[in-house]
Amino acid sequence: MAIISSHTLNGSDGTHAGGILVNLKNLNTNEYLFKTSMDNGGRLNEMLSNESIDENANYELTFLTNDYWKKQKNFKENINIVDEIVIRFKMPNKNKKYHFPIILSHNSYSTWWSQGE
Repeated sequence: MAIISSHTLNGSDGTHAGGILVNLKNLNTNEYLFKTSMDNGGRLNEMLSNESIDENANYELTFLTNDYWKKQKNFKENINIVDEIVIRFKMPNKNKKYHFPIILSHNSYSTWWSQGE
C-alpha cells in the first residue's frame, strides 16, 4: 500500500495552510484516485491500495490553492495569480510513502519529495 502525504505551510505568515482541496489523478487513464482536502493542520495522508497503482503510470497531484487564499484575512484582489500547484510524478514502488511538503505564498511555492520508508 502506497501513502500520498503532504504538509502545506503558508509562507506569508508561517501558519499551516489547511482546507486546500487536493486531488490525485492517473494521467495514463485519466482516473482520479482521490479528491479530498488538507486537514486544519495543513496535512494530507491518503492510502492507496496496490491494485489502484500502476508503477509505469504518470500521476498528477493538484492542490487547488485559489479558494484558500480568498479566505485569508489579508487577501487582496488580483494579488494571487497561482490558482493551483501541480506535482507530476511516478510511483515505481507500491509500498512506499510519497511525501510532498509545500511552502506556498500568493505567487510562488516550493516543494520537494521527502522520501519515506
